[in-house]
Amino acid sequence: MIGRGLRLIRINWVLVKYGLDDVILATRLFRPLRWTRYFMPWNWVRRQRGTRGERIRQALEELGPIFVKFGQILSTRSDLLPPDVAMELARLQDRVPPFPATAARAIIEQSYERPLSEAFARFDDTPIASASIAQVHGARLWDGEEVVVKVVRPDIQPVIRRDLDLLYTFAALTQRYWPPGRRLRPREVVAEFEKTLIDELDLMREAANASQLRRNFEDSRLLYIPAVHFHLTTDRVMVMERISGVPVNHMERLRAEGVDMRRLAEKGVEIFFTQVFRDSFFHADMHPGNIFVDTTQPEDPQYVAVDFGIVGSLGPVDHRYLAENFLAFFNRDYRRVAELHVESGWVPAGTRVEEFEAAMRTVCEPIFERPLREISFGALLMRLFQTGRRFDMEIQPQLVLLQKTLLNIEGLGRQLYPELDLWRTAKPYMERWMRSELGVGAVIRNVRRELPHWGEELPRMPQRLLEALEALHDTRRQMDEQRRELQALRHAVHRNGRRREGTTVGVLLVAGGVLLHTLATPLGPVLAGIAAEAWAVGTAGLVVLAVAWLRR
Repeated sequence: MIGRGLRLIRINWVLVKYGLDDVILATRLFRPLRWTRYFMPWNWVRRQRGTRGERIRQALEELGPIFVKFGQILSTRSDLLPPDVAMELARLQDRVPPFPATAARAIIEQSYERPLSEAFARFDDTPIASASIAQVHGARLWDGEEVVVKVVRPDIQPVIRRDLDLLYTFAALTQRYWPPGRRLRPREVVAEFEKTLIDELDLMREAANASQLRRNFEDSRLLYIPAVHFHLTTDRVMVMERISGVPVNHMERLRAEGVDMRRLAEKGVEIFFTQVFRDSFFHADMHPGNIFVDTTQPEDPQYVAVDFGIVGSLGPVDHRYLAENFLAFFNRDYRRVAELHVESGWVPAGTRVEEFEAAMRTVCEPIFERPLREISFGALLMRLFQTGRRFDMEIQPQLVLLQKTLLNIEGLGRQLYPELDLWRTAKPYMERWMRSELGVGAVIRNVRRELPHWGEELPRMPQRLLEALEALHDTRRQMDEQRRELQALRHAVHRNGRRREGTTVGVLLVAGGVLLHTLATPLGPVLAGIAAEAWAVGTAGLVVLAVAWLRR
């Protein structure tokens, strides 16, 4: 707890150090409190250093990896940020201050357990790129191949763990004291973020991700993934083929080389939908620092991706519901969108479909038939979020990475070709995908996929059938035994009930006879008849008792 308090103090100190309290107080939410800055002692002597964008970038760099990640996400949304801030945050994509080359060499030699010179004929001390989690150096193998060497930053895990603990504290407070907190599920969102960050620290996992993506797009003109040298890869060091290309955000250079920008933007949309719906395995960190363009065929450009530490995947249920949601959305079938949200459990089961349909139509209908430059997925998601709040729609943590990737793709498409019609580009792909998944071809593929398994199981079918029949016979026999036992129990209960009734009557008769005899005796001959009746009643009671006990 003390550590979290110290971290909060440091965060506030960094904000003050770079003059970001002015930026915060200038926002609409805190603007009424702006006058309080005159009572803050540090404002009496502080001098501003650099522009607003530079100060924000420097503060995020000093605060550490999690804050840098946040800045990287924001950097892809130039439509939501002032130009000076967006330009500076873009530097966080691959120009974070590097750590010393001596530390990188030490980490490599410790991982390989041998001198660096045995693995590489040349190793460049000046990094090619430096990011929040790792930095990249150029190198040459002894066979002459040019490669890149990615090295995890030293002592990065304690820093990340400290900030994650702080995020969990904020999430717990939000969930406990803020009414919408339960629906937002902040703890689950932070847990999903933690998983992606911890995975990103393991470069062996990243290498496996790269290998999977490379197989998925093998022989494709959409996306190229560099080859991994697994024999030189460990959890802290990864070696990959060195690629060349133009950074995707260098628009002037792309245009100068004659790249078809419309085709490039359309390919970006197709890559997204291919990864998500065909493969259910997608690159989830597609900011411009990780994306290049191969311009050797300008009329048919190809994307080249690097940095595969963050990837996303969908389970079969979410995958199917998401695909149907997208297709219904593109067809403006808001009724189906509403039904799918209820069926998937994304909104409560008691939600009135008609009301949810009308709300979705109100939000989504205005954005169709408009080019990308006139719409904003960021604004759309915010409106959908506000609509969802009315219907108690919960955040789906497993879809957070997908939403982040979609925002990145939109930001990238906005820069490349603002006139892109996102809906008309994506709809044909989704329709082809649904036909391939639900049509005759899908049935044939499923049969072919299952044939080896069926061929293996077919010879065992007679034995399996015999075992099933025997199991069914045993089940019937057990049920018959249980039925007989239940019938016997029912008879026993019935007999016990009749015995209890007879016992009660007998006791009452005996008691009545004793009472009559007691009353008659003092009265002498006058009540001699009553005495005789008392003996008769008592005798009858004894008979009833005897019969009841004989029925046991």
